[in-house]
Amino acid sequence: MSTDTTTLTAPSPGATDTVLNGKPKFSVNNLHLHYGDFEALKDVNIDITANKVTALIGPSGCGKSTFLKTLNRMNDLVKDVHIDGEVKLDDAKIFEDMDAIALRKRVGMVFQQPNPFPKSVFDNIAYGPRINGIRNKHDLADIVEKSLRQAAIWDELKDRLHKSAIGLSGGQQQRLCIARALATEPEVILMDEPTSALDPISTTKIEDLAVELAKEYTIVIVTHNMQQASRIADNTAFFLLGELVEYNDTETLFSVPADKRTEDYITGRFS
Repeated sequence: MSTDTTTLTAPSPGATDTVLNGKPKFSVNNLHLHYGDFEALKDVNIDITANKVTALIGPSGCGKSTFLKTLNRMNDLVKDVHIDGEVKLDDAKIFEDMDAIALRKRVGMVFQQPNPFPKSVFDNIAYGPRINGIRNKHDLADIVEKSLRQAAIWDELKDRLHKSAIGLSGGQQQRLCIARALATEPEVILMDEPTSALDPISTTKIEDLAVELAKEYTIVIVTHNMQQASRIADNTAFFLLGELVEYNDTETLFSVPADKRTEDYITGRFS
C-alpha cells in the first residue's frame, strides 16, 4: 500500500475539485442516481487515482456497489434508472462521448460470486478477445497464458486449460474471472466484494493480486472488510445512505477520520 500521505478530501456538496496523490483516472462530478423515485447516490464528487487501489466501504445499501457499477455503466441495464452528473474516464465523458461496449472494454468487472462460463479454462479467457475479433490460435494462446500469469494462476491451470472451469475451486474460479477481465486489456478493474465468498487463503491471494495489478491497472474494490481495505487500499471512500461522507488516503481515514460517522463505522460503533 502506498505511503503517500497527500490528502484527499471529500468535497463539500456541489464541489468538483479534490486534492489527489496522483493523476485521476476517473473524475466524478455532481453524480446523482435514482432508481425510480429512490435516490441511491446523492451528489457524489470524487477523483479516483490511476494505478492505485481505491476501496469503497460502508454498510449494506449505502450506494457503494451502485457507484462501482456506474463507472462502467452497468446501471444502464437496470429498469427506471436515471443518472445526472458527469463521470469522466481520463478526458472522455462516459455518458456522452463513449458507448457502453467501448467503455466496458476499458473498464473490466469482477463480481462478488465467481461466474466462470460453462466452458474450458482456455475458452473462458479467450472469450473476450474472440468477441473483439482475434481468431489466430497462436495469438489467443499467448493472451490466455499472459492473462493467467497476470492473475497468478498459470502454474495451477497450465495443465488443465482444456478442462471445464466449473471444476475449479472458488478461489481459482475468482482468479480465472480476473484473468478473463484482463484478457481484453482494460485500463481499470472494478471488483465488487471479490473475496466475500472465499476462504482466508484464497482471500489473501486475491488481495496480493490486487496490489500487484495496481502497478499496471487502476483498481476499485467494494469491500465490507475493514481489515482488507486497510491492508490493500491506497485510498478509501466511505459511503453512507448514498452520500460520499469521506475520502482520503487509507492510513489517514482509518487513523484520524475527519467525520464522526466514519469513525463510528470503522470502529464498530455505527448504528
